[in-house]
Amino acid sequence: MNTLKDKVAIVTGASKGIGAEIATALAAQGARVVVNYANSKSLAEKVAKKINANDTKAVCIKADVSQKEAVKYLFNETIKHFGKVDVLVNNAGVMVNTLIQDTTDEIFEKQLNINLKGVFYTLREASTRLADNGSIINISSTVTRTIFPTYGVYSATKAAVQQLSRVFAKEVGKRGINVNCVLPGPTATDLFLEGKSEEVITQLANSNAFKRLGLPSDIAHIVVFLATNEAKWITGQNIGVNGGMA
Repeated sequence: MNTLKDKVAIVTGASKGIGAEIATALAAQGARVVVNYANSKSLAEKVAKKINANDTKAVCIKADVSQKEAVKYLFNETIKHFGKVDVLVNNAGVMVNTLIQDTTDEIFEKQLNINLKGVFYTLREASTRLADNGSIINISSTVTRTIFPTYGVYSATKAAVQQLSRVFAKEVGKRGINVNCVLPGPTATDLFLEGKSEEVITQLANSNAFKRLGLPSDIAHIVVFLATNEAKWITGQNIGVNGGMA
């Protein structure tokens, strides 16, 4: 299928995990894709190589979304390569689990800068540079619906992204741009599994209706749909993709 033929998509944080799956899934539907990364160049190139092996165009662009000038560069380079931007997927993020009392300024600022400022900078750039009738999908988290100790700062940044997205949807809707948030639950990525015991993983897997962890493809399928014309009447929504966890 080519539901996204002739579309150009930027996926931030696309070198691995959910971001890599989203980039690949968008490309499978005909989109030309920018695989954005901040540090993992070799992994980003691996994702682009996989996409290009299937006759779909992909390029890697390094840009730290927590830096506003880097975000401008990301859009400039995308337009230089592909001529436009139709789809923006804000996937880049970082999570550091600590009790609020143990959270250092450095840990707080790191999550704020990447998770919230990164989305703000890309939305601000998209307000004038995303093509009419485009789509924006911001990756939030189901922890905004739960109350888990040690997730205080992370969930706060993601809740802020959701509110920012709802307001932005009203601001750019006149140009036919829809803006939504996808809220994954526990998902089987290397980053998620790292450092967790089998007991904790099993407990989290059993917290949803299907008694399993989500897969990156579960998230990517919904992101792809939200980028299509069929989803244009959906905007300003927080969509839980978590197997009914919350």
